[in-house]
Amino acid sequence: MASLSLKSGLYVTATPIGNLKDITLRALEILKSADLILCEDTRVSVKLVHHYGLTAPLKAYHEHNADRMRPEILDRIADGAAIALISDAGTPLISDPGYKLVRAAQEAGHAVVAIPGPSALTAALSISGMATDRVHFSGFLPAKRSARRNFLEELKQIEATLVFYESPGRLVKTLTDMLEILGDREAGIARELTKKFEEARRASLSELIQHYSAVPPKGEIVILIDREREDREPAQDLDGLLLAAFEEQSLRDAVDAVATGTGMARKAVYVRALQLKEKKA
Repeated sequence: MASLSLKSGLYVTATPIGNLKDITLRALEILKSADLILCEDTRVSVKLVHHYGLTAPLKAYHEHNADRMRPEILDRIADGAAIALISDAGTPLISDPGYKLVRAAQEAGHAVVAIPGPSALTAALSISGMATDRVHFSGFLPAKRSARRNFLEELKQIEATLVFYESPGRLVKTLTDMLEILGDREAGIARELTKKFEEARRASLSELIQHYSAVPPKGEIVILIDREREDREPAQDLDGLLLAAFEEQSLRDAVDAVATGTGMARKAVYVRALQLKEKKA
């Protein structure tokens, strides 16, 4: 593929989220012709560079060096350079750093060009089986439980399909918080999209908790939560039911009673019961 003669500017370029064949022809042309490729982590992006024989130099641009690097990048564009901005995977700026660079380049009068392509967000939505007319994307939830629960409380009334990114180690904890705050909604997990062990699973939140408690997940994860529907019964107050049951029953009997009464998966109820017992201890 012959190199293009690119005008100076910042080219926001989407790259594969897993399968390297998913890169677009236009993205390859841009990356072959750019004077510099900015990436989050050179150790990750070098795989793409080697696979396609790209010769443009790679340079790291991330949240830790952005303030220092930004003036240098803008100066290079002003001198006529065509610079490609990529992320570790997918479309830059979708839950990735970089918007300050885009804003600064625009304010300096430089061209900022979108080179669209793969995104875990759109890929997961496309196979979710959930409505996509209204979508609320929140990226990664806070790692600390209290902050995460407060954030979920704010999303409770949003009438849209909710989409999040999550790490495998926090998945069950996050799903448990979602169950308690949002109710036992239908949800989906899209994991390792476009890769060898790709998985798309849709079930209730309680069923997903039960599954992933027994089968710990690996890889990159997208969580999708269906909107609350008018025909769905109001969510049960799981904590209230458990606390009331604890007054007269053992933990095991309380879990059995609440699981039977609500129809929730016993594993999900048990996980929450243990958390409440630890708080009281």
